[in-house]
Amino acid sequence: MLTQYKVFYGLLFLLATTLITACSDKSLETTTARESTTSNEQSKVTPSIQLNIYKSPSCGCCGKWVEHMTNNGFSANIHHPDNLTSIKREKGIGTQYQSCHTAVSKDGYVFEGHIPAKYIQQFLKEKPDNVIGLAVPAMPLGSPGMEVDDKFTPYQVLLLKKDGSSEIYANITTPGEQYQ
Repeated sequence: MLTQYKVFYGLLFLLATTLITACSDKSLETTTARESTTSNEQSKVTPSIQLNIYKSPSCGCCGKWVEHMTNNGFSANIHHPDNLTSIKREKGIGTQYQSCHTAVSKDGYVFEGHIPAKYIQQFLKEKPDNVIGLAVPAMPLGSPGMEVDDKFTPYQVLLLKKDGSSEIYANITTPGEQYQ
């Protein structure tokens, strides 16, 4: 019984360390410079999709996700609100769907969490009825912005409906499925 507790707490410590490393301030310092450069370069090449992104200024994994987005046809207007939770509530994102950052398109669609760019592009082409956007709840290891070595946890991209419910938009079972 004592060994089971040691294993459990050891795994819990490893998970916490991994998440802290993925969201460290140090990675934000290098990402921030690349965010604006990549965004400017992308807008010169092709018309980009503008997103307003609300995140904490100290979250490195959010910065890495922004880099993923700007490398895939999006431009980012970054906001650091004092109360990120109130933005999520205002946009209709239920607590069960929340993650560390929220992006909003010019049409008002919300994209919560570490959603791969390809699914946001697909969603914006389809523009389904009676929905507010997409979400990847929590912070799945290996999703865009949450890369740590070759670790990967399968996850789902959820379609958020106006009535507060959701349905599965995409099942991501391998790292390769996240990219074009």
